[in-house]
Amino acid sequence: MGHRSDSELINSFYKLKTYCEKEGFKGWDPYDGLNSKIFQATLLKHSRLARLAWIQAFKRNHVNLRKILCVPKGYNAKGIALFLIGYCNLYKVAQKGEDSFGTREEIISHINFLSDLLISLQSKGYSGACWGYNFDWQNRVFFQPSGTPTVVATSFCAEALFNSYSVTQERKMLDVALSACNFVEKDLNRADFGNNNFIFSYSPLDRSQVYNASLLGARLLARGYSYTQKEEWRELAYHATITIIERQSSDGSWVYGASTVQQWVDSFHTGFNLECVRDIMDDLKIHDFEESFNNGHNYYLNNFFLEDGTPKYYHNKIYPLDIHSPAQLIVTLSKCRTFYSNRQLAERVLNWTINNMQSPKGNFYYQLKKGMSSKISYMRWAQAWVFYAMSYFFMETTIMSDNK
Repeated sequence: MGHRSDSELINSFYKLKTYCEKEGFKGWDPYDGLNSKIFQATLLKHSRLARLAWIQAFKRNHVNLRKILCVPKGYNAKGIALFLIGYCNLYKVAQKGEDSFGTREEIISHINFLSDLLISLQSKGYSGACWGYNFDWQNRVFFQPSGTPTVVATSFCAEALFNSYSVTQERKMLDVALSACNFVEKDLNRADFGNNNFIFSYSPLDRSQVYNASLLGARLLARGYSYTQKEEWRELAYHATITIIERQSSDGSWVYGASTVQQWVDSFHTGFNLECVRDIMDDLKIHDFEESFNNGHNYYLNNFFLEDGTPKYYHNKIYPLDIHSPAQLIVTLSKCRTFYSNRQLAERVLNWTINNMQSPKGNFYYQLKKGMSSKISYMRWAQAWVFYAMSYFFMETTIMSDNK
């Protein structure tokens, strides 16, 4: 199947939108295995190795174990944030007179519902608004109980509320989003590199050095600064960004993090880094990182997408084909203001994704592998990400059409 018409792209998104709304934005996640009521009733829950093995058994299995082992569907705060940003983008589309995805009134109703839901999902007991995942999470480096706030989830949730405020002008949305800057400033740990340079930790419970996560924290502070002119937020954002810029390789790439088990280069985290650097420069009104941004942007476009639109996971290998990779391309191009010059690439990748990763029901698969692939529907990892990405696509193409 080749190139899809505009009406076919709209129909693809409409099917996804209908699916997500029918599910009430609730769902499963690749990493939610520890929510199993059966596992939680055993002593295995106290073992790091057992937790890690249990999560991987759920994540890697093409058979959905969740119904059998009592894992309920739930709201994931980051997923809700992605949906909220998506509806804010659709509102801009509706403002241009395009009603394929609902009237302005219908979209506003979703924005209000998701905004209130997101505020209700906050983690409590910290210096500001913050969010985590709705499941215990064990990786190779650290363990995080359900609800532990992370800089990644918090950054996306705050961005969603900033965007909600821009549409609704509801002051509550802005106040909660700004308070998230206090969480980043006061509750996250920092790895010190001298000259006021540092890397934010992933959460208050660890001291990891994940490059995209630290940049997401810096971006949140930069956006907070753009509203408040709070100088300490500007300084923290600037120095956190410099630290990651200095860890960029000469070819423009970044590895995932500082740990010896985090030395890979992948597509969607590279996209995170680029959009953060662009946003930080915009919000701080500086151009200090333009050379780094341009090198990274060139590396990203030249190393992660095949001519037919296939989105690679790593710079040096294709599999697994993860839904984040094509989704993040569209977001990166839009946020970096390079969509227009790369529209053909965006369309090739989006067409490939719809042709290969969308089910007849409208939902998208989260990964394709060389062997047997899982067809389990994950709300945050797959549906929210594609919804989020396609909303940027239609926002960009509507603006382009309007400017002709």
